[in-house]
Amino acid sequence: MAACNHDMLFTYVYAGWEGTGNDSRVFLDAITRSENGLPMPPIGYYYVVDAGYPNVPGFLAPYRGESYHLNDFRGRGRIRNKQALFNYRHSSVRNVIERCFGVLKERFPILDISRGYPLRRQVQIPI
Repeated sequence: MAACNHDMLFTYVYAGWEGTGNDSRVFLDAITRSENGLPMPPIGYYYVVDAGYPNVPGFLAPYRGESYHLNDFRGRGRIRNKQALFNYRHSSVRNVIERCFGVLKERFPILDISRGYPLRRQVQIPI
């Protein structure tokens, strides 16, 4: 699990779970154990999270049951309701983390093949 800012700088990385770990479980582990060091946002600020995460204070997930990914909105004309508009804007903002990982994998190709290493070794690979 990772967080970044709008300048595409990673601000938090939580390693130690296998890639197949359920997003919700990893997230709940990160926010409930203070030793994980996840900085909580000030009141009125949020981490923008994807649909795999729960909507809890300080974390903003999209509406379920509405179009969500940017590609879902292409070529469809007008956005039909407030929830879909929120999801469209949410997806645009959330896209920053996707770009961060793209840049990271471009810079460090080993990250694309890290699944060939056992988990013990993966958590030791610095980012």
